Amino acid sequence: MSQGLKVRIWRGSGDDGRFVEYEVPRQDSQTVLDVVTHVQRVLDPTLAYRFACRVGMCGSCAMTVNGQARWTCRTHVARVVGAGGLLEIAPLANLPVVKDLATDMSAFFDKWARARGRFQGTQTRRDDFARVSPDTPQRRAANAGIECIGCGVCYGSCDVVQWRPDFLGPAALNRAWTLVNDVRDTERTERLRAVAGDAGCHSCHTQGTCTERCPKGIAPTIAIAGLKRTVARAAVKGEL
Repeated sequence: MSQGLKVRIWRGSGDDGRFVEYEVPRQDSQTVLDVVTHVQRVLDPTLAYRFACRVGMCGSCAMTVNGQARWTCRTHVARVVGAGGLLEIAPLANLPVVKDLATDMSAFFDKWARARGRFQGTQTRRDDFARVSPDTPQRRAANAGIECIGCGVCYGSCDVVQWRPDFLGPAALNRAWTLVNDVRDTERTERLRAVAGDAGCHSCHTQGTCTERCPKGIAPTIAIAGLKRTVARAAVKGEL
């Protein structure tokens, strides 16, 4: 296709920046990441952005496309281009901008750690493999959210994170839920305490944007609801 594509890309660092317009050739089966790559390689080599695999496995290419957080490697231009052939690309929301389209993910992963998102078991490499039936309710609940790759799309889409910067966020809480349901893990009570505070699961307004936007089809809203119920039961029993 020979027609051009109008692209507006956020340029700058921190809160100091603006949208800059570019003209990019329109191609068949063109992804948003293809567009960004063309701008950086052909039009302006100073453009900063982040990507790795290009096939939807790493999640590092997540950006805001026409106002919605997306994986740019899996987002085809034909599906999101606006009126008049306009494409607007910005960094993920709710995260500090390092430069242009690259954000600082430190807060995202710090909250993952605050929610005790690390598995802690008792077995060593010398022990036999643990055998967990896939048919148990706990394993099914864990399996529903285990495929999260930490791309930050849900975090950048969450209004509560925008309102309350200390909120742990959907990804961290989803991870906590998978571990709460992992029978091999030994820090269940500590993890429930970590997500029970003012910045934890009860701050979620259940708007469902995280579930709607997740490229992996995970439902953090369901995970957070599960945490709310589990925390409430543990509190009633005096476990917290």
